[in-house]
Amino acid sequence: MKNIILLCFLYLSFQSLAQDPTFTQFYSNPVYLNPALAGSSGCPRVALNYRNQWPQLTGNFVTYAAAYDTYAKNLSGGIGIMAMHDQQGQGTIQTSMLAGTYSYYLKVNRKFRIMFGGQAAYFQKYLDWSKLTFGDMIDPRRGFIYQTGDVPRGNGYHGFFDVSAGMVGFTKNFYFGVAGHHLNRPDESMILGESKLPIRITGHMGATIKIGQRGKYSSNTMLMPNVIYQYQNGFQQFNIGAYLKYEAFTIGAWYRNRDAFIVSLGITTDKFRIGYSYDLTVSQLGGISGGSHEISMGINLKCKKQMKDFRRISCPSF
Repeated sequence: MKNIILLCFLYLSFQSLAQDPTFTQFYSNPVYLNPALAGSSGCPRVALNYRNQWPQLTGNFVTYAAAYDTYAKNLSGGIGIMAMHDQQGQGTIQTSMLAGTYSYYLKVNRKFRIMFGGQAAYFQKYLDWSKLTFGDMIDPRRGFIYQTGDVPRGNGYHGFFDVSAGMVGFTKNFYFGVAGHHLNRPDESMILGESKLPIRITGHMGATIKIGQRGKYSSNTMLMPNVIYQYQNGFQQFNIGAYLKYEAFTIGAWYRNRDAFIVSLGITTDKFRIGYSYDLTVSQLGGISGGSHEISMGINLKCKKQMKDFRRISCPSF
């Protein structure tokens, strides 16, 4: 049964245009969400992410990411570097990416700021032909027992360059942004002719609301509602939720349309943050997928000196 599930995953991978990995903790790696968020915290920061999607299936997805970004005064904006590695079907298909990002910081007026970002990336995809299964390997009674007559095509490797861009507008307590990834529509095919990587469009919006302003929790408790929409090749993902932050602790609850309910927990200090989230799958895969687990870590490095007239985006850490 597991081999049949893996075969289905691989068939879909070759017969349809690919979809990008998506992290549930959207803001734990802000440069991946939107290139314009590079340098948005002002000070240098490091982000680390791990995601295991549908761990009970043989064809699960495991994704790793690491990023560094900071604001560079001499460049009037932010710079960043990011690496990602994604595995499908126990390493049958692997995708690695290395990207560099620049964002321009623009002060519109005393209250409103805009950041414009661009990203250039190199992708390397790999197909392990030895892990593929084919129809001629199946015995009706005993399962996969035969050797396939199919012959490997190509060396399994394919690399390509990719271009993305985005913008973010924000005030003290409100922010919104839009990003487009794979704007140059690179060819990602490894063996079956041309396969253009579809453009991924992301729109996001959120706010920071202080609650209990007349009580003793006025400066420590914040509610952060958020909406994130993504579109790629006819597939749409709509996420709506909110974070509640008190002191160093953050709890979040999200709903992803027709797919999952999400809960997250996080701890944030001036120098360090760590978060965990779980996706409870509500689609037809819910009973057998095992949901999705995600862990994020971040390190906030010390600024060399305070920057005058720089406003940070008050978006969540997770």
